[in-house]
Amino acid sequence: MDISVIVPLYNEEESIGELYSWIERVMKEHGFSYEVVFISDGSTDRSWSIIEELCQQSTHVHGIKFRRNYGKSPALYCGFAKAQGDVVITMDADLQDSPDEIPELYRMIKEDGYDLVSGYKQKRYDPLSKTLPTKLFNATARKVSGIKNLHDFNCGLKAYRNEVVKNIEVYGEMHRYIPYLAKNAGFSKIGEKVVHHQARKYGESKFMGWNRFVNGYLDLITLWFLSTFGKKPMHVFGFLGSLVFFLGFLAAFVIGVGKLWCLAMDVPERLVTDSPFFYIALTMMLIGTQLFVAGFLGDLVSRSSQNRNDYQIEKTI
Repeated sequence: MDISVIVPLYNEEESIGELYSWIERVMKEHGFSYEVVFISDGSTDRSWSIIEELCQQSTHVHGIKFRRNYGKSPALYCGFAKAQGDVVITMDADLQDSPDEIPELYRMIKEDGYDLVSGYKQKRYDPLSKTLPTKLFNATARKVSGIKNLHDFNCGLKAYRNEVVKNIEVYGEMHRYIPYLAKNAGFSKIGEKVVHHQARKYGESKFMGWNRFVNGYLDLITLWFLSTFGKKPMHVFGFLGSLVFFLGFLAAFVIGVGKLWCLAMDVPERLVTDSPFFYIALTMMLIGTQLFVAGFLGDLVSRSSQNRNDYQIEKTI
């Protein structure tokens, strides 16, 4: 199979049929063998009924229905698991991503040899409350990830070699950082394509507000830490613990030597426990020990929970 199109959605009943008709036309014009996987992320409107109707009309359509709303990352995770195409395309269901971009994205993967191609919505039709945080977020993501050539990490329109989606784990809200996840998994040939961004035709965006901005930065810090120290937490906790413990021990040693010198020289000196520096040194030694133990336990306990990507799927077509 040439292409798998993964479409996560939440309450997009107006646009699903129109989107599939558009995808179908593009695929037929270029002679692609394909499948379209719609993931209904706990939709409360008629989205799932429409997906069922499309499945009855076409063997190219598949559907996954979540019992409740989990978010875009879980939807992509389940879609990636089902994808069979040599090239996997992701796009949003709101008709802001154009299926006409699919042939060129496919060519860049197959002929130019890219592992991943991310869309770049150079001209956007989103409100300022969405575009301003996006610009700040992308600037930070480029700096932290080291992927300097990407301008729009969070663009829903992306293309992947099948091997990429089978070897990355998208969880929580990490869909924003799929290029970074791919890079950490060893897929280094990451490209970008300027894509057409259309004004939203139906309804309103489900991903608005500054909470996306704050959550995005928190997720970026988490991903940076895990990619840097996740495999060897002792490298950071053990080092910090040893350093803090050593400084505390050194301070306690200086206090003890000073007290012994005063006793030897018969110089009046207050009790060691009367000095605040003694308690500071003791606290540093305790904190250092705790950090070291945390690093040791972190090496013993796997950070990956068996149930982290266990989502309740009501139906699969």
